[in-house]
Amino acid sequence: MNTWINLNALWKIIVLGLLCGAGLPAVFAIGLRSLSLPPPGRAGASGSEAADDDRVYAGNPTGLVGGVLCFAIVLAAIGYGIYFIVKGS
Repeated sequence: MNTWINLNALWKIIVLGLLCGAGLPAVFAIGLRSLSLPPPGRAGASGSEAADDDRVYAGNPTGLVGGVLCFAIVLAAIGYGIYFIVKGS
């Protein structure tokens, strides 16, 4: 172990930074994508139909559950971050 650089703390900072810095936006994007899944009976939309459709929720119940789960994870992480900051005061 180097006395100048604490490698144990460095890898923890890198992992936490990747999880919170890239992981939470990725989970949010997955939630948005799951909300836009087409309904079970409709495999895909044609080009003109997809261009006219600007709804966020496309009608897939499984996509709704996945989106809500992803958004709950992001909100829980934000809430924990606020709690951690306030607890330190």
